Amino acid sequence: MSNTTNLVISESLAAARGRLTDALAAAGRPAEDARLLAVSKTKPAGMIREAWLQGQRDFGENYVQEALAKQTELRDLEDIVWHFIGPLQSNKTREVAEHFTWVHSVDREKIARRLNDQRPDGLGPLNICLQVNISAEPSKSGVMLEELPGLAGAVLSMPALRLRGLMAIPAPAREAAAQREPFARLRQALGTLRETFPEAPLDTLSMGMSADLEAAIAEGATLVRLGTAIFGERDRTT
Repeated sequence: MSNTTNLVISESLAAARGRLTDALAAAGRPAEDARLLAVSKTKPAGMIREAWLQGQRDFGENYVQEALAKQTELRDLEDIVWHFIGPLQSNKTREVAEHFTWVHSVDREKIARRLNDQRPDGLGPLNICLQVNISAEPSKSGVMLEELPGLAGAVLSMPALRLRGLMAIPAPAREAAAQREPFARLRQALGTLRETFPEAPLDTLSMGMSADLEAAIAEGATLVRLGTAIFGERDRTT
């Protein structure tokens, strides 16, 4: 990894952190109330290492085999936290259960059950966010709001999983008010789940990306997913 690339990552990560800090301040929230999830899909392990050296610990991957190769290369970084954030197929659940700390994309009981059954005992519970199709888009993954309590109840019954909260990727919008509306509905949905399941550790709203970070923070996001803003444009051929 060249010194130039290292400097770019250092500067872009600092800028992303500054943007998050400003958004939290504007929302009247404490500076430690949310953190960045660096989306490192398609980026080489060396760039992840450089971000780690700058203090970043949470990294999000979409593709299982790519992530496993990076994890092997970066196995000396003992405190790195790997989040699986992409669509999860049944034939990939074992690898995810064995090699990740978080999964943000659970939207079916079948997937949750497989993760639960395949989670190694020595790793402790796998942190789970339920992906909600908050904009009700036919082409997008996620559970519908009306089905959310049933899925949450099922996941909470699984001892190898720890339900932490909700994740959503709303339909794109340009105006701040339009961006905030689906995030507000996700926040309200989490509040309803907290009332329904008061003993559950429901503390996470995984929402917001580069284009709508401020709107997400204004509506309570605790994990904001940033990729391009930290690592630069993705390789579209990957």
